[in-house]
Amino acid sequence: MNGNVLSSRRVKVTVNGKGYLVEVLGSLTSSPVTVNVNGQPYVVDVEPADTIAKPTAASATALDTVVRETAAPPKAPTPTAPAGPSVPHLKAPMPGNIIEIKTQPGDRVKYGQPLMTLEAMKMKNAVRSPRDGVVATVEVSQGETVGHGQILVTFQVEGA
Repeated sequence: MNGNVLSSRRVKVTVNGKGYLVEVLGSLTSSPVTVNVNGQPYVVDVEPADTIAKPTAASATALDTVVRETAAPPKAPTPTAPAGPSVPHLKAPMPGNIIEIKTQPGDRVKYGQPLMTLEAMKMKNAVRSPRDGVVATVEVSQGETVGHGQILVTFQVEGA
């Protein structure tokens, strides 16, 4: 290895569409220089170039888009209005045990109101109403084990 090792630099170089990890061991002001290309050492001669190409505005813009950090994907929009009367029932969001029921048939409920508590994997989860409406039936009882998608509560049909 060259005794004039001043610094170690790593760059990724793409040649004809193929990427190479190049680590320069030594100073580029003296020749020869040892470089590692994808872990393989090579001794290369470094000579000054007669002309130095300057990047065009288009290539600088392209480089800017490569270097810029990526942004997080946009969040899903928050619903502006609750689900309407077309939601006929509330289903279990996951399997678990019903540990508390907070509603009964005939209760008027609001969108997002907790109707029961479901315990799953030792976590207590509030099961909330998907709509404004009146509870027609509660299909489960406290202590019951339910499966994912099982109907928990049905709602009265509007206008009936």
